[in-house]
Amino acid sequence: METHHPTKYWHRLEDGRVQCDLCPRHCRLQEGQRGFCFVRMNRNGQIVLTTYGRSSGFCIDPIEKKPLNHFLPGTAVLSFGTAGCNLGCRFCQNWDISKSREMDTLADEATPETIARVAEALGCRSVAFTYNDPVIFHEYAIDVARACHARGIRTVAVTAGYVCPEPRAEFYAHMDAANVDLKAFSERFYRKICAGELAPVLDTLHYIYHETDTWLEITTLLIPGENDSDAELHALTEWIVTNLGPDVPLHFTAFHPDWKMRDHPPTPPETLRRARAIALKNGLRYVYTGNILDPEGQSTYCHQCGRLLIGRVGYRITAWHLDAQGRCPECRTPCAGVFEERPGTWGPRRQPVWLKAFVP
Repeated sequence: METHHPTKYWHRLEDGRVQCDLCPRHCRLQEGQRGFCFVRMNRNGQIVLTTYGRSSGFCIDPIEKKPLNHFLPGTAVLSFGTAGCNLGCRFCQNWDISKSREMDTLADEATPETIARVAEALGCRSVAFTYNDPVIFHEYAIDVARACHARGIRTVAVTAGYVCPEPRAEFYAHMDAANVDLKAFSERFYRKICAGELAPVLDTLHYIYHETDTWLEITTLLIPGENDSDAELHALTEWIVTNLGPDVPLHFTAFHPDWKMRDHPPTPPETLRRARAIALKNGLRYVYTGNILDPEGQSTYCHQCGRLLIGRVGYRITAWHLDAQGRCPECRTPCAGVFEERPGTWGPRRQPVWLKAFVP
């Protein structure tokens, strides 16, 4: 059954419509009309969230799958999403969830307290809002975060960063880590392929890094012929170094044909390695490749002396050489991140979880 949870980021217009102020789309809605995201609607002259407390499914993942390589490596994260999205990416890899217009997609119901309790019971160190963008289930994500923090469980946002400043400030006050999907470094790409804009995403990245305590990593999916030119890769990585600094981990991941971009070929592994080389040359210290087999491109090295710090093959940790303070054992240079004395032991497993089994 659809919920109608109250929200606060909206205002009434003189013509009788209601404007949503959560994301830069500023959808202006008549009574009963839904926004671009599909899950926020005008009901009785106010914007309500229709997916509060409902999920498209829960799964225990390795934290590296988010991807986060510098946030509690090796630990298990309870991941879930809802339905809908506030961008329209033609290449969406989770289109069955993010583009869903069927509330039947939301097969699992859970209160924030249940999610936190189950995460604790299953040994998950964090809960991730992922699969679709948590921006659009803002109220639900924040309530889950509060319940998790009460039990010592951390929270992770996997997001495109397409959000307005006021709700953004509230949201990231409750997030311990975030991976922001920087889809490209051109307004053309965002408008043509994502039905959005680049500038608000860059603003979100700057805000998270400089104004919050949220650990930040960035992912860019490289699509052949669209966002993988040397010029764009130089511009993207130079912007990160100049505006955020060299310590923000950057993940380049491989595209596979999906949703409305089945006419593009998969990303060749050499494209990811070329992108990584450009990023390292431009001063980024931690650059990774994803969706391919590349132990060198998925491992962490000391930026000072080159020592292997964390070896990885896919989502499996194969070597650990950080000291108890998160430093290189050779030169004592700190490795940026949120580390503990030893890594977790979850490994590459993916374990679906049916939360109804945990409800008395």
